[in-house]
Amino acid sequence: MKTVIVKELGQSDILLPSLVAEGLAANDRIKLRLSALQAAAQHAREPNRAVADLGVESRAAGIAPAALVTLIGGAHLAGDGRIVAPGLAPLLKGINDDAEAMIRAVAAGEPAEGETFGARLGALGAAGHLEAAAEIEIARIGRLTGIAEEGSDSLHRLVMDLHKALNRLAASRSEEVVAGARAFGIRKEDHAAVESFMRGVNDTRALKFNHPGLDATAVRSGERLVIQNDIGTTDAHVVVIAVTGNAVTVTYTDVHRSRAKFFVSLFDRFAVKWSGLDKHAAAGLEEDSSFFLVTALYEAPAAEDRDAFLTAVGASLVFLIDWNKARKLLRNWVTKDDAARILDWAARHRIGHRAFLELGGNDLLGAAVRNAAPTRIGFGERLNQVLGRDAAMDFLKATLQISTEALLAGQSSRLARDRIGADLVRHLDRVDSALLAVVLRQIGLAHDVAMALFHHISDTRADPAARRQLAARASRIEQKADRIAIEARGEIARLNARPIIGELVDRVEEAIDEFEQAAFIASLTPGVTDAVLQAALVELSSVAVSATEIAASGLAAAAEVQEGRRADSEDALAAVARLIDAEHAADSRERDITARVFAGSLDVIASLSALELARAIERSTDRLAGFGHLLRRYTMSDLSA
Repeated sequence: MKTVIVKELGQSDILLPSLVAEGLAANDRIKLRLSALQAAAQHAREPNRAVADLGVESRAAGIAPAALVTLIGGAHLAGDGRIVAPGLAPLLKGINDDAEAMIRAVAAGEPAEGETFGARLGALGAAGHLEAAAEIEIARIGRLTGIAEEGSDSLHRLVMDLHKALNRLAASRSEEVVAGARAFGIRKEDHAAVESFMRGVNDTRALKFNHPGLDATAVRSGERLVIQNDIGTTDAHVVVIAVTGNAVTVTYTDVHRSRAKFFVSLFDRFAVKWSGLDKHAAAGLEEDSSFFLVTALYEAPAAEDRDAFLTAVGASLVFLIDWNKARKLLRNWVTKDDAARILDWAARHRIGHRAFLELGGNDLLGAAVRNAAPTRIGFGERLNQVLGRDAAMDFLKATLQISTEALLAGQSSRLARDRIGADLVRHLDRVDSALLAVVLRQIGLAHDVAMALFHHISDTRADPAARRQLAARASRIEQKADRIAIEARGEIARLNARPIIGELVDRVEEAIDEFEQAAFIASLTPGVTDAVLQAALVELSSVAVSATEIAASGLAAAAEVQEGRRADSEDALAAVARLIDAEHAADSRERDITARVFAGSLDVIASLSALELARAIERSTDRLAGFGHLLRRYTMSDLSA
């Protein structure tokens, strides 16, 4: 096109599509050349350090990699804070030329704005910022690559402002709309790639809810199709996709290294070649005034694979919006790494985190804790400390999912809060269930000792060796039960579980202690010769065995009450009644034995051993009856909840 005559006729707008494409390409080249300048300065100061590899970025920007490799590798200090590097003068001239290309594009659409940008570039040139020479001051490199203090200008600030102006032009002067993307001068064969990218964007766009962003622009630049997406509101948060045939290059910049790594991780199913995650200085941005740049190259075997990758890239962008904000909020409840894992799960399951933030984020979780578990979770206490790591992550995943489902369905925030609160209660109940399983193990040990005692008392021919074995076995079981009780109390304290569970642990431990004492007494008894007394002791020990079995069945039923099963609550309460009956039966048998002893027909040793044995067994049933009363209170509290 005859540019001079077109401008003379006042029809510069017709040049805008190609100029915008050239300006965006020039922006990529300036960023690369500034990165090369920084790398050259670093190599000059630290010549033994490995030379930065900008090969992928060079190919993406259309610059021969060899020239930059030579410049960076040949850079060396020249004294007085200056460096010398081969090809330095052409590189500086190229930066100036690219800035002029960006200004030309802006001026084609907004002449007054272009004139202002031209004046700024001229002022920088007059100040010597872009003077082309074979050597350069390290301080000047800092001025070129950074943003000057407030009120002053710099090349980097100028380039950022030009980039924003180009984006505005692209949005306001689009030639056509392809699947929602504003397209400048693209070809017919470009439509499939643009539509594939936008298919991904549109598949997940709803998950950004009220947040701005995700507007896309597509331009044809020579043999490349360039797609740019406005991810959000952060200046340094940009993604640019270049498509040449079936090869796709993705250039991504971010002020947050963790979010950049998260973005990279989302494409692990594709054979993508990623560059290093390089840090670049740019004063005036977020946090520590720097940003990170990473480039991907995907050489697809076929157009279908290319389009699938473009769709994946488009679909991923919504999960980058406010990602760091969501991660920081989740870190209040779980560890930093687990917060990132939850967000990764949410992205891969197309759930996202924006709804969670829209509904209040931290306040949403705080309300759930206050309403559902005010006494279980203390202020500032992490959920992984209360629920355990896996359960805490599951609950937070459910929170993200419930939030998203509620907003997408137009449900009220109150309903979402209630659902999240109910889910927290379920997770806390699962903590209780896990602890009740420990109590059930305790009861199993009590049953083991009671059964061993029953068999020993029933065997009138038990020899001294059998008595010693009984005592040793009962002692081992009692020690094991003590260890379980200690661990259970530690877990109850760590998980801030209901105190009544600790009381259940105590009652069973006391019952086991009494059973072990009974076994010790039985091991010292040479044998009961009185048939009536023998039968009473056998019956008493049988009642004790039944009491442990009733306690176990009652506890198992009580654990199911949390799931809202009415039949289980009835079974649990019936078991409590049977435990009380067992305790009464044991009292009766113990009194029968006492009466038989006081009848005076037995010798002193037999009398004392029978009395002590009966009392120890009866005390164990007392402890199990106490366990029953606690079990009733536990069951009733679940029913009232």
